[in-house]
Amino acid sequence: MRRRDIFRVGLAGAAGLFGLRPTKAAAIEVKAVEEERQKVAYHLSDLDKVNFVLGNIKNHFEGTDGKVDIALVVHGPALAAFKSKGISAAISGRFAGLVQDGLSPHACANTMHGMDIGLADLLDGFHAADRGGVVKPAELQRQGYAYLRP
Repeated sequence: MRRRDIFRVGLAGAAGLFGLRPTKAAAIEVKAVEEERQKVAYHLSDLDKVNFVLGNIKNHFEGTDGKVDIALVVHGPALAAFKSKGISAAISGRFAGLVQDGLSPHACANTMHGMDIGLADLLDGFHAADRGGVVKPAELQRQGYAYLRP
């Protein structure tokens, strides 16, 4: 929730304490704030955290009843876990389910170049983070995404 939205909700609550009735517009605004979609960017570079992060993303979708936009930015060693050849069925299935739920995965173009792989070599759903896996999270933050690095 943004600061101004927290202020408005608090103001509406304070008005109730003093016996003032909130206007219909204020009630609608409070409801809109409560229903606002979350925007979250997960940042993953550690190979040993792939399952952990995918589990967190699954829990995030479930905990918000799907009222969330989630981007996953992968770079460095973690990107190897998402190569379509030789991937475990567990990771492949879990990832496909998250993409179906709305996950927007981004692969670092620099890492792809360094590993000599293209988008076609990765699981379906990936987009290239052309400016890099360390730049993409900052771009997402400017778009209102909260940054999480488990």
